[in-house]
Amino acid sequence: MDSRQRFGKYRVEREILDEQRLEDVTQRKTYADIHPSLTERLKNSLRCSVPKLKRSVVSSFPVLYWLPKYSIWDYGMPDLVSGISVGIMHLPQGMAYALLASVPPVFGLYTSLFPALVYFFFGTSRHISIGTFTILSIMVGSVTERLAPDEDFLKRNGTNFTAEVDISARDSYRVQVAAAATVLGGVIQVLLGVVKFGFVGTYLSDPLVRAYTTAAAAHAVVAQLKHIFGVSPTRVFGPMSVVYTLVDVCSLLPQTHLPTLVVSSVTIVLLIAAKELNSFFSAKLPVPIPVELITIVAGTLTSSYAHLNTNYTVSVVGEIPSGLSSPSVPDVSIFRKVIGDAFALAIVGYAVSISLGKTFASKHGYKVDSNQELVALGLSNAVGGFFQCFSVCPSMSRSLIQETTGGKTQMAGVASALIVLVTILKLGPLFQELPKAILASIVLVNLKGMFKQYSDIVTLWKSSKIDLVVWLVTWVSSLLLNLDMGLAASIIFAVFTVIFRTQMPTYSVLGNVPGTELYVDIETHREAKEIPGVTIFRSSATMYFANAELYLDALKEKTDKEGHGLAERENGTVFVIPTTPRTPDGESRWEYLKGGDPDCTSIDWMSEEQDGDTTTLGSSNEDTVSRDLERVSLGSLGKWTWDIHSIILDLSPSNFIDTVAIKTLKNVSTTVVEQLDHGDFFSETITKHHLFASVHDAVLFCLNNRYREDLAKSVTFCFFFEVSVCKRCKLKLTL
Repeated sequence: MDSRQRFGKYRVEREILDEQRLEDVTQRKTYADIHPSLTERLKNSLRCSVPKLKRSVVSSFPVLYWLPKYSIWDYGMPDLVSGISVGIMHLPQGMAYALLASVPPVFGLYTSLFPALVYFFFGTSRHISIGTFTILSIMVGSVTERLAPDEDFLKRNGTNFTAEVDISARDSYRVQVAAAATVLGGVIQVLLGVVKFGFVGTYLSDPLVRAYTTAAAAHAVVAQLKHIFGVSPTRVFGPMSVVYTLVDVCSLLPQTHLPTLVVSSVTIVLLIAAKELNSFFSAKLPVPIPVELITIVAGTLTSSYAHLNTNYTVSVVGEIPSGLSSPSVPDVSIFRKVIGDAFALAIVGYAVSISLGKTFASKHGYKVDSNQELVALGLSNAVGGFFQCFSVCPSMSRSLIQETTGGKTQMAGVASALIVLVTILKLGPLFQELPKAILASIVLVNLKGMFKQYSDIVTLWKSSKIDLVVWLVTWVSSLLLNLDMGLAASIIFAVFTVIFRTQMPTYSVLGNVPGTELYVDIETHREAKEIPGVTIFRSSATMYFANAELYLDALKEKTDKEGHGLAERENGTVFVIPTTPRTPDGESRWEYLKGGDPDCTSIDWMSEEQDGDTTTLGSSNEDTVSRDLERVSLGSLGKWTWDIHSIILDLSPSNFIDTVAIKTLKNVSTTVVEQLDHGDFFSETITKHHLFASVHDAVLFCLNNRYREDLAKSVTFCFFFEVSVCKRCKLKLTL
C-alpha cells in the first residue's frame, strides 16, 4: 500500500469566507429563533409537564427506574455473593475506622449499615460500596478530638482532679460531634446537588486528590501510633499538630507497652503476608480470602482465652451494645463549630464518590448522574447522622470487591448491609475482647496502597512540573495545616496555577505547510513557510483581563523584525511598518505602510493567477520558493526586509472573551462572534469582513487585497476563530 492510499487526499473548492459572508451562507438564526418567547415557553412547559414530572420523579428516585426491571435469575445470585463478600469486609473496616474517627467501634458498624440502605434508593452507581472510608474517618476524628479532648472529661475526686478520664461521657459527646458534622456535611451535599453544583468535584484534580489522600494517610499513621505502641501522647490541634504529635510519640517510645507492641507487630506481619498471598492467588480465587475478618476473629479468641486485658493490660474494644440505637436529632449548637469541617467532608467525600462511580460506569457501560450522586451521598450522610453515623463515601477496596465478585446492581449493597445488621444484632458483644492494637494494625496495612502514591512524584516530574508542584503543595499544606485548612489552601493554589498558566502561554507565529491549508509554528516545524508580508499570530491561551496586556506585548515582539514593526501613539496603539531598512547609524525611518515592496512581487508562493477569483495554495515550484526564501534571509542581514502589510490574529484557542480583551483587540484593530457583537466590538472600521472562517481564508484575503487604496495607510488586521462552516455550502476554494 503506497503513501497515497495510506494517507489519502482531498480537494475542496469554496469561496473565501469572512464572518459576514459565512452568516449569509449558513443563515445564522436570530436570537428569537433560538430563544422562544415567554408565552411559547409556557405553552411548551404545560404540554410537556406530565412527562417532565415523571422523568423528574424517576431521576430523583433512580430505584424506580431499575428495580422494576430487576431480574432475580440474572442478577440475584451475583448480587448476593458480592454483597456477602463486601459485608464481611465492612465488619473489620467499620470497627477499625471508628478508631480513626475517635468513636466507639459499634458506631463504625452503624455507619456501614444505614447510609448503604439510603444510597440504595437514591444512588445511580451500581458498583460503589458506601460506608466508612479512611480519609473521612481521619477528618471526623480531628473534629471530635478537637471539640472533645480528654482534658475536658477528667473525673473529679473532691476538689482535685485525677488522671482518670470519664470515657463514657467523652465518647458520648464525641458521637454527638461526629453526628452533627455528618448531618451538616450531608445537608451541604444535598443543597449543592439540588442547585446542580455537581461539577464542583472537577476542581479537585487527580494530582490534588492523590496528594491529599497521601497526606491523610500520614495523619492516619500518626493517629494510630499510640495504639501500636501503647502510649498516651498529648493531643495537639491546629497547624503542625501532626509534627508535634509525632515528636511526642517518639519521646514516649521508652515507655512502650511491650505486650501491646507484640500484638501489633504479629498482626501487621500476618496481615501483610496474608494479603500478599491473597494477591498472588487472586486469579485462582473466586472470592478473596477475608483476611481482616479472620484476623479479628483470631485476635478476639486469643485475647479472650489469654485474658490480655486483665493479665497484660492490653487495651481492648470494650462493651459493644447489641441492637440498634434509636434515631436522635443532632445537637444543633455544635453546627457553628463544625461548619468548616462539614464543608471539607462534603467536598472530599463527593470527589471520591464521583471519581469511583464514573470509573465503574465507564467500564460497564452505564451513566452516573453527578448531581444525583451528590444528592444521594448527602442523604446518606444526613440520614445516617440521625443514627449516630459518621461521614461516609465509597471505599476503593470494597468497591473493587463488589465489582470483581460479580455485583450487578445496588442490591449488592443491601446484601452487605444485612450482614452488618446481623452482626450488630447478634454478634457484636463477641468482639468486646478484641485488642485495639489489632484494629490499628488493620488500618496501617490497608494504607499501603496510599503509601505507593509517593511514586507520583517521579511520574509527575517526567510529565508535568506544574502538576508536580500542585502535588507537593497539597501534600505539605495538608500535612502541616491539617486536612481541612490544607484542602482549602490546596484548592486555592491549584486555581492560581490555572491563572498562572493563562498568563504564561505559548505565543507563536504561524507558517504555511506548502501545498496545504494548514498553518503551524514556524519555530518548531522546519517545513513551515512564513507568508511574505503576512504575520499570523497565535496564543495558546484564552485572552482575558489577566493576560490581555501580555498578549499585546507578545504581539509587538513577534511582529517586530529587526526592531521594526510596532509603534505606539498616545491615543492608542497604531501599527506602523518601516518601508526602508535601518540607516547606517542604526536608526529606523518610520512610515505608514503603503503596500508591498514592488520589487517583491516575484514571490509566487501564494499566486493569484487561476480562475478569476479562485486562489491556489502551493502553486509555485521549489526553485522559486528557494530564491524567495533566500531573499528573506538576506533581509535578516539588514540588506532589505519584507513589509508587513497584514497581521492575522488566530484566536481559535479562545473559548470566551471579556471587556478588557475586547478593548485590547480594538486597540490592535477581534472572538466568539456573539460576545464580540454584545461587546460592541464591530463598527464601521472593524466589520465582520475582518473575521474569517479559517486562517487560510484570512491569508488569501490579505494577499488579494494588499494593494487596495483604502488599506494603504494602515496594517490590515484579520481575525480567526473556530467558526463552523455549513457542510451544504458550495465551496470554491482550491486547497
